[in-house]
Amino acid sequence: MRPPLLFAVSTLGRLPPLERLLGSLDGQLGPEDRIAIVAQDHLDEVRALSERFRSVFGDRLRVDASARGASLGRNAAVALHADLPDDALVMFPNDTTWYPPGSVDAIASGVGDAPAGAVHVMTDIGPRFVLPPARTALDTRTVWRVIEMSLVLRLGLFRAVGGFDEDIGTGASTPWQAGEVTDLLLRVLGGRPELALSFAWIHDPSAHVGGVEETSGLTRAERTRKLRAYGRGIGHVYRSHPFPVWQRWGFVAAGALIGVRRGGEYAVRDGLTAFAGRWEGVTGRVRGNAPTAVRR
Repeated sequence: MRPPLLFAVSTLGRLPPLERLLGSLDGQLGPEDRIAIVAQDHLDEVRALSERFRSVFGDRLRVDASARGASLGRNAAVALHADLPDDALVMFPNDTTWYPPGSVDAIASGVGDAPAGAVHVMTDIGPRFVLPPARTALDTRTVWRVIEMSLVLRLGLFRAVGGFDEDIGTGASTPWQAGEVTDLLLRVLGGRPELALSFAWIHDPSAHVGGVEETSGLTRAERTRKLRAYGRGIGHVYRSHPFPVWQRWGFVAAGALIGVRRGGEYAVRDGLTAFAGRWEGVTGRVRGNAPTAVRR
């Protein structure tokens, strides 16, 4: 019998994708699996939507509200099911994430007895990140291959480090608008260094989640703003943890080439924006009026 799975969702109340997420879990949950949704806008509409699924999920689905910030919302979502045991597995889907048929059991099977793992997030144009081969160590290079909706983590580990740092991530009240899952994993590794060699990179084609591209639905102005804000956040994580100097400043320098490496999403001139945000994060010196919350 597999351990329970908790799906902890922070949402701004985008109902169509949230409905797709809930619909995708219909028929895939075991009796001990849970869903927790924390709405940071449109709470009444989110509650109404959840009631439509009450006959499907019953008390396994709980809804609450919080102030803005994805990290805050995820922490609050986990707290809604405080009765789950430490060996339960928790995932952090965005409201734009969904679970293809058979994926929930395949993900749990892929993790097996490991303390944590990661699955592919598949979009219309391919995976958001290509995972390293199985048995690759989780370290200061490979940790960047894990994003929030791909992570599968034992609930006890999440609790032991106090969850996500609520001053980091999309919607936080600081300039550091990304990097929260990397920061979380590095803190877990600090207390459980054996996780480095037991992290499960899950390549089973059935064990993946559906998602959207990072810039999907954004205007050019929103995309540029997000690029700089995310660069600040990731740079802040590089500054806050003991990364090698060459890796930290290599990240900053690589920002200048983002329009070349990711030409389908960004223009060449966007390299200056990425470079500026990354420099601000790594140095901790934010220039001008840094926006805090960005659209997620």
